[in-house]
Amino acid sequence: MKNFLKAALVASMLAPLVGCGGNNANEPAANSSESDKKVYNVAYLVNGNLGDKSFFDSAAAGLQTLEKDGRITLKTIEMGGTDADKPRWLSTLYEVSETGEYDLIICGTYQMPDFLKEVATEYPDQKYAIFDDNTYAGDNNNVLNLTYKQNELGYIIGTFAASMTTDTSVDRINPDKVIGFVGGIDSPVINDFLYGYIAGAQNVDPDIKVDTRYTNDYVDTAIAKEYGLSMIGDNKADIIWGVAGNAGNGAAEAALEKGSAWFIGVDSDQESTFSADLAAITLTSGLKNVGNSLIWVFDEWDAGKEYWGQEVTLGLKDNGVGVVTDKNFDKYASQETKDKVNAAIQDVLDGKVEVPTALGNASKDLETLRESVRP
Repeated sequence: MKNFLKAALVASMLAPLVGCGGNNANEPAANSSESDKKVYNVAYLVNGNLGDKSFFDSAAAGLQTLEKDGRITLKTIEMGGTDADKPRWLSTLYEVSETGEYDLIICGTYQMPDFLKEVATEYPDQKYAIFDDNTYAGDNNNVLNLTYKQNELGYIIGTFAASMTTDTSVDRINPDKVIGFVGGIDSPVINDFLYGYIAGAQNVDPDIKVDTRYTNDYVDTAIAKEYGLSMIGDNKADIIWGVAGNAGNGAAEAALEKGSAWFIGVDSDQESTFSADLAAITLTSGLKNVGNSLIWVFDEWDAGKEYWGQEVTLGLKDNGVGVVTDKNFDKYASQETKDKVNAAIQDVLDGKVEVPTALGNASKDLETLRESVRP
């Protein structure tokens, strides 16, 4: 229970969230005294650089908290994020694995699974964890895949966006019930955000329209800005959710330039990391709490619960996802909107709402829904 309380405290420090519950359905048993706990030796391999204000920094924050609490020793290796750096990703994985020094080697995101699978197969006694990817989940008995219920996150953001777009007392909100979604690649994970987003919005008002477009990459801010300008100018969208990595920020630039729309961020608290002018038009951000999920792994490990060879998906109940509720959210959302968001969160936590997912065999259902709600 000591670890559970510690994780809850860390969650409140890492990001302002709403409606976060306890741990996974398998709650960890009470641990022995602090002096009896194992101190794990951990390597964190960053296929990029810290300072991204997103996944890599979130993971680092969770691991640094574990280190400060004396639960792990930590070696962080920044490997660079360009195409020219990719050979180093594989060689570093091999080098770190060959030492045999680490209880756990951690990496993340969609760019790493091929490299990790190769190395994990060569070193079956070495434990690995990869966050936000399930490409080869279950293929290697020494790899834990951590994923997140982005459909639940989408449902909460959709509830918020729909509540805001129907509140014309708010600056920049027009009478048309249109919101936007700029996704990265038209893929199951991105569409999982979208499925929840549409479901949450339509639960608020079935007449809500959602203008959905894809950048087809995660870096091209120019195309996202072009889409944003069209959404706002042609279809009267007044809120756009960018779910396309750095590319999605182009939609924020469009909202700023037009002066008649708002932006919603993703993955990290973008209002805190944007320039002042972009932060001013960012209402909130949907969060994937990578750092909290890594703390959860060690809480479970200390409790004797291991998930190697499995995919573990964390949602609202596990503090794996959340939403920023201070700053502009608190300033601009009416009490009615806040109540709707809190009710949506509680409905998910209580199991009253089963949010549809784009993962699995639901692609046709989503495609039909996506087309039916276009403005």
